[in-house]
Amino acid sequence: MAERKAKVARNTLETRITVELNLDGSGQSSFATGVPFLEHMLDQIARHGLVDLTIKAEGDLHIDDHHTVEDIGITLGQAFAKAIGDKQGVRRYGHAYVPLDEALSRVVLDLSGRPGLEMAIEYTRERIGSFDVDLFEEFFRGFVNHAMVTLHIDNLRGTNSHHQIETVFKAFGRALRMAVEEDPRMAGMTPSTKGSL
Repeated sequence: MAERKAKVARNTLETRITVELNLDGSGQSSFATGVPFLEHMLDQIARHGLVDLTIKAEGDLHIDDHHTVEDIGITLGQAFAKAIGDKQGVRRYGHAYVPLDEALSRVVLDLSGRPGLEMAIEYTRERIGSFDVDLFEEFFRGFVNHAMVTLHIDNLRGTNSHHQIETVFKAFGRALRMAVEEDPRMAGMTPSTKGSL
C-alpha cells in the first residue's frame, strides 16, 4: 500500500491551521492550538487511531474558540481525504464502543465519499473548564464535510461531560483505525459495488 501521509495548510482571515497526518503511524502527536481541552481530545484520536498527528493553529481566540475548533476539523478532514487517497484495499467501515467509568459511547464510520454527521450527546453540563461543549459538533461537522465520510456518534450513557466526550474521541480514533486498515481480501479493489468511493 502506498504511503498514506498528508500535510495541509488552511489560512483564512480568522485562522491559520497546519495539519500533518500519517494514517500508518504509531500514535505520536504534537499540538499547538491555544485550546488545551481540544488538544487533549485530539491526542485520543492519535493514540487510539494509531495515527501520527501534528496540528498548529493560530486563531481569533480573543473572540472565542469557535473558528479555531471548526477550522481544525475542516483542515483535519482535508488532510484525511488527501492521505486516504482512492481507498483501494481498505475495510471502509469502522466502529467502536468505548467506556470510561460511567460513560459509554459508540462511533460508526463509513468512508462513503458522502459527508454526513449524526451526533447524539446529551451533555450534563455546557462547559468543561472554559471549553464550550457545543463546539465538538462543529469540529466533527467540519471533519466529515471535508473528509467525505459518514459518521454516527452516540453517547449511550454518562453523567460526567469530560467522560462523555473523551469516550467519543477514543471511539472515533478506534473506528477510524478500523476503517482505514488494509483488508487483504480487498487488495487492489475499491470496497464499493459502484467501483468508486
